[in-house]
Amino acid sequence: MALEYFYITNNPDVASACERAGVDRIFIDMEYIGKDKRQGGLDTVKNHHTVEDVKNVRTAISKPKLLVRVNPIHDGSEDEINAVINAGADFIMLPMWKSVDDVKAFYSIVKRRVKTILLLETEEARKCLDDVVVLDDVDEIYIGLNDLHLSQHKKFMFELYVDGTVDEIVSKLKKANIKFGIGGVGKVNCDNLLPAENILCEHYRLGSSMSILARAFCDWTKYDVVEFEQIMTNGIAENREFEKSLENQPIDYFDEIHKQTEKIIEAIKANR
Repeated sequence: MALEYFYITNNPDVASACERAGVDRIFIDMEYIGKDKRQGGLDTVKNHHTVEDVKNVRTAISKPKLLVRVNPIHDGSEDEINAVINAGADFIMLPMWKSVDDVKAFYSIVKRRVKTILLLETEEARKCLDDVVVLDDVDEIYIGLNDLHLSQHKKFMFELYVDGTVDEIVSKLKKANIKFGIGGVGKVNCDNLLPAENILCEHYRLGSSMSILARAFCDWTKYDVVEFEQIMTNGIAENREFEKSLENQPIDYFDEIHKQTEKIIEAIKANR
């Protein structure tokens, strides 16, 4: 089954273009609390989208689901989450949770009014995962490689695919029958240090259901909407074609690609 692709934007015209290109979920990113501190100096995108953005994008799309990442649990969480639900979110994502109590607090506010997705991106979250997966309200869990690798003091976020971290998490999610996604993915047929083909093979090896289209796939801020849509349409079509080629591959094929990926990542780490 093809992966669900997410794209992060608060621009209604870009969201509409994503819908036409075949994106499955539009991702509004309202998280800002603590992000500058933990990602300061890194080449990462730090969005600060708003409830008004949620409303505007909601009216611009029909088929894709609207996913909104709110802030970690804080004093204003109830008002923030209620506002996002009222603005039309289909999914709400909780980032930077570090305990079962954080997750329970989140669910107690949402009250099953929309679907939820827990962003597992801290060592604390990884360590309490056994107690989280047994909760009744868990819909989906997303493995956030960027902050998780920072919390583990690793050099390269994709290292988590080959050091056992992702495999350990995924084994627990599969046992609990919880739908999950992982990190981000770029376009196939591109000359990247770590090819998107290898990342897609990891998704299929692990049984992942979804992935964010990374900034490297196509940064909407660098193009006009017409050009952006063409790049997205062609890129998604090429990724889908590659995914189709993976559907009937034997497990030995994915094991071999995994070994190749490990070698590529070791070479990348050696140069950092």
